[in-house]
Amino acid sequence: MKTLIQKIHLEEHQSFACRTYRTPDFETNWHRHEEFELILITEGYGTAMIGDFIGEYQPGDLYFIAGNLPHWFKKQHHKITGSAVVVHFRQEIFGNDFLQLPELKTVYQLLQKNDGLQIQQKLKKEIAAYINDLQEMKGFQRMNALLQCLQKISTTPHYIMLTQNFASHNNHINPAIEKIIDFSFKRYLTPVTLQQVADVANMSIPTFCRFFKKNIKKTYFDFIQDLRISHACKLLTNSNKPVMEICYESGYNSWAHFSKQFKQVKQLTPSQYRKEFEERTNV
Repeated sequence: MKTLIQKIHLEEHQSFACRTYRTPDFETNWHRHEEFELILITEGYGTAMIGDFIGEYQPGDLYFIAGNLPHWFKKQHHKITGSAVVVHFRQEIFGNDFLQLPELKTVYQLLQKNDGLQIQQKLKKEIAAYINDLQEMKGFQRMNALLQCLQKISTTPHYIMLTQNFASHNNHINPAIEKIIDFSFKRYLTPVTLQQVADVANMSIPTFCRFFKKNIKKTYFDFIQDLRISHACKLLTNSNKPVMEICYESGYNSWAHFSKQFKQVKQLTPSQYRKEFEERTNV
């Protein structure tokens, strides 16, 4: 099993990393690292798992992920190319005294939280431009561009809070969680029982339920529900299939159950979700 603690490589003349990860380097399983992360998706569609959040991602999406916050960007299909420009940095590179300056109060506050954010609207384009340029920048320009990104994120309301103060107190996450998640991604569109997934983890059902809730911060069936709703969202926005057909293709055998769970997760009906997406796209 691959380790879940990822080591970020730094060039000798740099204090933080900014590079493009493209298939196959884009494919990193459920993992975490000490560094904060800014990730700009440039190719590929799929499911984003950040802390206890599960949702769909697509090109142009931009995320801010706190240090040690576990995450995974899982492609919709293994044949799809996945690519992202990723910035990794540690809070220590700024120095404690520097972050205590009154002008950097909001940046300091941003870095004290264990949050996952999805940047929205005009701000997304502004920061994406900085991130793309960062790959070619050198010297002071690099640090200035990173600070500009953090300052803009820390002073704007234009983001979605995906997960807030998600804390993982276990520094040695059991690698069985990766095996469980991998199994779930392969089977979530079909009926899955607790006995099946507990067998994958080589645990009893009660032990598995406690283990999963401790690591993912939600029940296993809530996790499966989020995967299915995320899949339905991709079909609603990337196809013209009827909503009833999408219901069955997303692992549900009851329209009432699908509609209820979709609205519970997205605060919209499936039809409203599709309509809202089309209106945003046509603006």
